[in-house]
Amino acid sequence: MPISAHMTLKILLPFEVLVEHTRVLRVVAETQFGSFGLLPHRLDCVAAITPGILVYETEDAGESFVAVDDGAMVKTGMNVLVSVRNAIVGADLSQLREAVQREFLTLNEQEQNVRAVLAKMESDFVRRIANLHHE
Repeated sequence: MPISAHMTLKILLPFEVLVEHTRVLRVVAETQFGSFGLLPHRLDCVAAITPGILVYETEDAGESFVAVDDGAMVKTGMNVLVSVRNAIVGADLSQLREAVQREFLTLNEQEQNVRAVLAKMESDFVRRIANLHHE
């Protein structure tokens, strides 16, 4: 394959670059509408990815797997950037799938609960301010 038929992949976390590979042949990530694949000569695009398994293939190592949380994937030219809140690199798909279920989907439920509590606190605060204003 000519050198121009390879992509560069970076998986970014808020605090580090988790994965950085050149000579990537393909990338597949999960979106809310199903799997989304990228090949080197695909047009530039952006996709919101959901918690799941990201697969990428290199000539040297073959297929590699990363469990990812919510995030975004951007392809510009031959560069693919994946930015997620959390990710786990691994070789065993069953363990990675369990990690997605355990770590990422549970965290989303916890975040929803925290947001609900914060919304309740905010509405109580606004109600009390309104009551003080009417007194």
